[in-house]
Amino acid sequence: MVVKTYHEEVTVMKVKRIVPAVMLMVGLMVMSAPITSAEEIKYDLKPATTMKALLTDSLGKRVVLRLESSEEMEGTVTTVGEHLVHISKLSRRDFFDAFVSIDRISAVIIRVR
Repeated sequence: MVVKTYHEEVTVMKVKRIVPAVMLMVGLMVMSAPITSAEEIKYDLKPATTMKALLTDSLGKRVVLRLESSEEMEGTVTTVGEHLVHISKLSRRDFFDAFVSIDRISAVIIRVR
């Protein structure tokens, strides 16, 4: 029979508690990984699609706008008007929104995977 010290017994008890918790966390992460990758968005580009229609389809989604000046602006499409688009929650600019002229947008970059 092996006689353990109090310190050794406490360490063994801690390990016995930690191991199941770690296994549970790893299991949950593994199970959630396929779910996030399954949310692939497909966009069918039609020949007559306009920038305004593309932005309207992206309402509520996070996009990157590339402007004619080569500047990029990332945020959430909130409202699409006749000539302007309202972008909220701008990245790298807390507490700011942007109103961008649709005519000045050269590309809309949308995350699909």
